[in-house]
Amino acid sequence: MNVLPAAAAFHFPWEISPGALREGQAVRTFGRLTSYRPEESRATLAAQRAAVQHQVLIRTLFVEPFDVIIGAQYIVLGEIENGEDGVVTIRARVLNCVDGVNLALLQKAVNEQRSFFAEREGKQSDLHPALEPT
Repeated sequence: MNVLPAAAAFHFPWEISPGALREGQAVRTFGRLTSYRPEESRATLAAQRAAVQHQVLIRTLFVEPFDVIIGAQYIVLGEIENGEDGVVTIRARVLNCVDGVNLALLQKAVNEQRSFFAEREGKQSDLHPALEPT
């Protein structure tokens, strides 16, 4: 019996899109704060991948007031909200300024963690073949 919710998985901003994540799923992501609308409790984080800029909308109601630094890097922890208009928003529970973080190292660390978990899952299923669906 699980009493605690699952830990928030790290998702890159380009992985947060309509249909990719389920409503209420806990996520962590990052981006540069490009806009903040306090009257709407909304912010936008952006991250560059290759030549494409990806944006993530953040609902900031639960973290206000917070230190707003437009152009600074932030990490957000929250839950997915799928809007009726097809827009995915993260309802922030934690929004921290991490300006100066090395994004290349952060991405490498996330990829290493994913590889570790995938390898661990593979080894566990090898140990318990009867638990695999047939």
